[in-house]
Amino acid sequence: MDAPTLIARRIAQELRDGMLVNLGIGIPTLVANYVPAGVQVFFQSENGLIGTGPVPEEGMRQARLTDAGGRAVTALPGAATFDSAMSFGLIRGGHVDMTVLGGLEVDVTGRLANWTIPGKMVPGMGGAMDLVSGARRVVIAMQHTAKGKSKIVPRCRLPLTSVRAVDLVVTELAVIAFPDGRATLLEVAPGVAVADVLAATGAPLIVRDDVHPMPLTSEAIS
Repeated sequence: MDAPTLIARRIAQELRDGMLVNLGIGIPTLVANYVPAGVQVFFQSENGLIGTGPVPEEGMRQARLTDAGGRAVTALPGAATFDSAMSFGLIRGGHVDMTVLGGLEVDVTGRLANWTIPGKMVPGMGGAMDLVSGARRVVIAMQHTAKGKSKIVPRCRLPLTSVRAVDLVVTELAVIAFPDGRATLLEVAPGVAVADVLAATGAPLIVRDDVHPMPLTSEAIS
């Protein structure tokens, strides 16, 4: 199983029936493919759609129906479309139950940097700042390292997305939470030891006594 798939499958286990969930671009979009059986969630795209469905079949793409990253999506029966003002009203008003976003860095207190790298061209910050500030729960989907360097750091070197701490980080190695503002290891990926996570992490982690393997569905393990 590749890293993005493992991360998405694990995050899908955080979904609960009836949630309104925003998925960022990149790995987060994969979460929609692994919603647990019997769970119905409503996926929101901040460009103005609730009820996003899977990627359309070949030849069935509607050019004006995309996710926030411009990727073609479908709309499920009962889907609703609206303008950006309404979309961001939902986000800023605290109506989004959970957002799943990518990350460039997360520090030991849970603060996120994910919208820009100084000196590089970026299309814009998108909705990340609003989502981290307004969503009830913030989950970060990212690989543990980039170019051999840890993305879990003592202090973010990149510009912060928000001063609010995220709730959970899921990587291909581990699940990390931030109770009391301290990075805490909760779970390890299948076949990964606690020592492996500590060696790959560029910041101190609190290791709980009950660290356990990531809960993945039987389908995810196969």
